[in-house]
Amino acid sequence: KKKLKISGRELLSVPIQVFGLDQLQVLEMSPERESCLRYRMELLPQEIGCLRNLTCLYVDSNNLKKIPAEIGTLSCLERLTLSNNSLSSLPAEIGALQRLHSLHLANNSLRELPAPLCQLRSLTFLDVSDNKIDTIPSSIRHLEKLETLLLLFNSLESLPKDICLLRNLHTLWLGNNHLRSLPAAFGELVNLDWGYNYCSCNFEGNPLESPPPEVCSRGPEGIRDYF
Repeated sequence: KKKLKISGRELLSVPIQVFGLDQLQVLEMSPERESCLRYRMELLPQEIGCLRNLTCLYVDSNNLKKIPAEIGTLSCLERLTLSNNSLSSLPAEIGALQRLHSLHLANNSLRELPAPLCQLRSLTFLDVSDNKIDTIPSSIRHLEKLETLLLLFNSLESLPKDICLLRNLHTLWLGNNHLRSLPAAFGELVNLDWGYNYCSCNFEGNPLESPPPEVCSRGPEGIRDYF
């Protein structure tokens, strides 16, 4: 793959010449994890739309406040990492990324799960942990291929019943929210084998009452029996 990594202790912007590399497939503008650096780029340039052959775009640990609408023209994009930024919203055009299967948005400032994300029908991995999300739209049911959904450290008080239609979910982390109840059909998520694999489903840090934590610990069968 044709790959480019841009690094710099004080990275503020992308050199304009990058957007002339129209055969580029992987573009990385994130600091090494072990460096503990955080770049300071606030805006992903709209010229990103010129890189039509990108399959992977890594822009985590910057200071991004906005993603341009042109992101929606990257029809080959399969993996997008935007974690550890300052994003409070995403453009509607992101819903056009029909090949995207992995999306990382942890540690931003999202107050709701952006509705356009529910148009990403190829998505198998979605991480929106450590935001301020208090609402999950019912349209999440359209993410039929989703296998991993990470929602830890948000402000969720409830889950839509439609989340129970995501029958391919193997991992669902809900820890440290404000959940008092689960949808009655939650036990239908039979691939959440947390009775055997503790990491598969996580409820810790929620004031669950219906069903109570001891019922949840029994897995899907216990939850179905409760309701």
